[in-house]
Amino acid sequence: MRWQTTAILAAVLIALGAFYYVYELRLGPERERAEGRKGRVFTADLADVTELELKRAGDTLRVRREQDGWAMQAPVAARGDRGKIEETLTTLVMARSDREIAAAPADLAEFGLDRPAVEATLRLKDGRQLGLVLGTKNPTGVWVYAREAGKPAVFLVSDSVLRDATRPVAEFRDKTLLAFDQGAVTGFEIVLPDDTLAVEKAEAGWKLVRPRALPGDADTVREFLDKLDGARVAEFVAEKPKSLQPFGLDRPVRLTVHTGRDKERASKSVLLGRLDRAKKGVYAMRPGESSVLLLPEAVWAAVPKNVAVLRDRVVLAFERDQVTRLDLESPKGRVTLVREKDRWRITAPEALPADQVEAGAVLFKLRELRAQGFLSDDASGIARYLARPTVRLTLTEAGGRARTLLLAPSPERRGGAPSAYAALAGRGPVVLVAAAALEDLGRSVTELRDRILLSGLEPKDVKRLRLRAGGATVVVERSGDFAWRFVEGATGEAKAAGVENLLFSLRALKWQEVAAPTGAAPARYGLDAPTFEATLLRADGSEVAAVAVGKREGERAWVRTQAGPAIYAVDAKQLGDLPKLPDDLKG
Repeated sequence: MRWQTTAILAAVLIALGAFYYVYELRLGPERERAEGRKGRVFTADLADVTELELKRAGDTLRVRREQDGWAMQAPVAARGDRGKIEETLTTLVMARSDREIAAAPADLAEFGLDRPAVEATLRLKDGRQLGLVLGTKNPTGVWVYAREAGKPAVFLVSDSVLRDATRPVAEFRDKTLLAFDQGAVTGFEIVLPDDTLAVEKAEAGWKLVRPRALPGDADTVREFLDKLDGARVAEFVAEKPKSLQPFGLDRPVRLTVHTGRDKERASKSVLLGRLDRAKKGVYAMRPGESSVLLLPEAVWAAVPKNVAVLRDRVVLAFERDQVTRLDLESPKGRVTLVREKDRWRITAPEALPADQVEAGAVLFKLRELRAQGFLSDDASGIARYLARPTVRLTLTEAGGRARTLLLAPSPERRGGAPSAYAALAGRGPVVLVAAAALEDLGRSVTELRDRILLSGLEPKDVKRLRLRAGGATVVVERSGDFAWRFVEGATGEAKAAGVENLLFSLRALKWQEVAAPTGAAPARYGLDAPTFEATLLRADGSEVAAVAVGKREGERAWVRTQAGPAIYAVDAKQLGDLPKLPDDLKG
């Protein structure tokens, strides 16, 4: 190929590349914007609009763009709802003319444009002003007659333009009560008629600083800030009322939320007035505004109204994994639990395996114990209220730190329910707690010991099962991971689900009390002639466990195992309906 040909091809390629760059990359976006503007009444974009005015039959709405949103200027001065305003603006800016009806109509009344439903004016950042006049709907109700301000031609636009432009003023108002970043809150203040509560955020959590220094309750603070942050205005009740007294705003409760610290500290406030139970709300105002608002009743309910609500109500704070020992003393006796390698065991009154779930439940109930009321701020009230405690619980943590909780019944009731006195020995404060704590924490050795009848039983280890009931005896043998077959008393496949359910029921079986420690008088419990017997065998024929079931009376049944002579009372519901042999196990 000669060099002239190569040069020509190179020039062609350069020209094509330049054409693609100019036509597609430089002019493409503008061409797409032009295509998107076809049929639109206006060529402006939403970002170009700095002010919107809507003149309607009953009012005039005017909003102006600000740095962080929109401000309503008429009919009231207030914050605008950015979402609703920009949704309406988008509808107006993107409005399309479906078709022209009349280039120069003789009578605008024919289209409802002599007395327009809406006169919309959009002021742009370049100083231009656009206007759209909306009349009545056409006979189909799908379109609305319209014309541009200052132009005669009448055309049709979608009825959605009229719908958005005639929204009530209240929909354009910002219904957020106080806009703040909850994570940035460093404190808040509640000025009540007779007291002032001030709370600050500290490294260890929240603390009360007024009227006195006390640890704060994190749950109460979080719930209060959640409600305040999410609060929305339910109704705009009145504008510049002659008197604030009917709304209880002549002597309001002032809430102030602080964010940031030092020079970056910022504060936002709201005033709360009277609770209106008929409207299920509380009246409110924002300082510097003239509107009376109605907030949901839940906002008022979440406002802490005294020190007792805001102060830390945790009776005994501890880290669960740091607890090494529990000493319990109650009318049910004394019990000592010791934790070793994440498992609890009973060391007193005798060495016994502990029920891990029940031992864990004591810790859970203790950690969740909350004060319902405060009777003293220190240990001074212990002699009066807890001189003779009913329950004494000593918690010891790694490192040897030990604290003792005292509990005693109280004649007082809270919320219609009985209560109890509680305090940390030697420290206080004395508080009221739910009376259920006496039972939850005052546990007996019987309640805390491992009461599983067949402790350590693993159903997968059982290879053969001998069952006797109703004069019949059957033996089933495992023939796979989840398959069983009869080897005595019947033939063929056994119902695997029935066999497995029985094994898992036996594994979960717990005794409620030891009815006869030495097995005396078995006939009294129906164990001289058991109604059901199960013998669990390993593959080598050795016995894993054996259980005999005696009589059932109401919610109780009596059982005995091969481990010893004792007869136990169990919950009959745990046994369920024992199978009728061999029919219930046939596949």
